[in-house]
Amino acid sequence: MTTSKNDILNKLRSQSVPQNELPDLQSLELSSQWIRYEDPTEQFAETLASVGGLCLRVKNVDEVNSHLSELPAYLESKNVCSQVAGCGQPNVNIPEITDPHDFENIDFAILPGEFGVAENGAVWISNDGGPARTLYFLSQHVALLVPASEIVNNMHQAYQKLGFAENGFGTFMSGPSKTADIEQSLVIGAHGARSLIVFLVEEAF
Repeated sequence: MTTSKNDILNKLRSQSVPQNELPDLQSLELSSQWIRYEDPTEQFAETLASVGGLCLRVKNVDEVNSHLSELPAYLESKNVCSQVAGCGQPNVNIPEITDPHDFENIDFAILPGEFGVAENGAVWISNDGGPARTLYFLSQHVALLVPASEIVNNMHQAYQKLGFAENGFGTFMSGPSKTADIEQSLVIGAHGARSLIVFLVEEAF
């Protein structure tokens, strides 16, 4: 039976699309075309700010604590947790929590990030798969500590840093939660963290 649908599908099937070889993403000629910045750290901070986040460069964890002591979101928080030794004054003991839903009342979470990406202000975060990985998304406010030396220019460089030999949790996080689905009006903190601050730390932590 001939139908308009069949006519359209038959015409599509009859079309011949020439094959093209996939590009060699590792070639020097192509890799030189990936976006690069004169100052990746400055670009990371600017891009993060454009999506609602804040970036501060600090020397060590003590300097992070100094900034936290002046941060209203931190000072007003009742439930605080930290996965960075010596950072903040946590009153929630993460290892004691076995149900990820029990993190729903966390006001402020201080968490580690592995590296940042200048072109989109994203931070790569990973976790061993335990319930604490929900802290990145259930907490009202999130502070990420990232080594200052670990800022790459672009996502191509970012994926080169990733390894997938073992199963685990990992994702890129850029800025606080946001949506603009309704009347294209940007709303921060719609379905996740209401604020995100990234500390680029010079010394190891």
